[in-house]
Amino acid sequence: MRVVISPNPVLRQKCEPVDPVKIKKIRSTAMKMAKLMYASKGCGLAAPQVGIPQRFIVVDCTMLDEGEEFVENPTFYVNPQVTFRGGEEELDDEGCLSIPGISIPIKRFTKITVEALDLDGNPFVVEAEGFLARALQHELDHLDGTTMFEHLSPLERIEVFKQYEEALRAGAKPGDTSIPT
Repeated sequence: MRVVISPNPVLRQKCEPVDPVKIKKIRSTAMKMAKLMYASKGCGLAAPQVGIPQRFIVVDCTMLDEGEEFVENPTFYVNPQVTFRGGEEELDDEGCLSIPGISIPIKRFTKITVEALDLDGNPFVVEAEGFLARALQHELDHLDGTTMFEHLSPLERIEVFKQYEEALRAGAKPGDTSIPT
């Protein structure tokens, strides 16, 4: 398994829901996605980013202070739905494992609520704010075929595409948020 890189068409595809009866069949794939996310130094990964046009993601926004031991704590969201968007809208830079080598300023809500199923098919609700809210919105965009590029105006998109092409020529890999030196 590896991260699909833009402009792969699967990244622009609206994903199909996972049949709740078949959730346990995606468990192995979801676990591999989590390993790939950590290996790529990401905090989220959506199924289309590994070439699977289905509605499931993994997110882990655990942040550690210097010297703390990292403990993997992935949360898997199957058929996630946003039920609330609110708070302020905040502009901040985002990177994407499928668009390596660049960061793009994107405006996101600071609070959201997401309903989903876990890998056992049990429903759960997450009320997220701050960085977790941003990460969830980013990954949920992928399920609707939206990449960071679609958040830009046409003129901004032209400039960012140039930066992205330069980053790819320089050897950018998933997890890079700037051009490798």
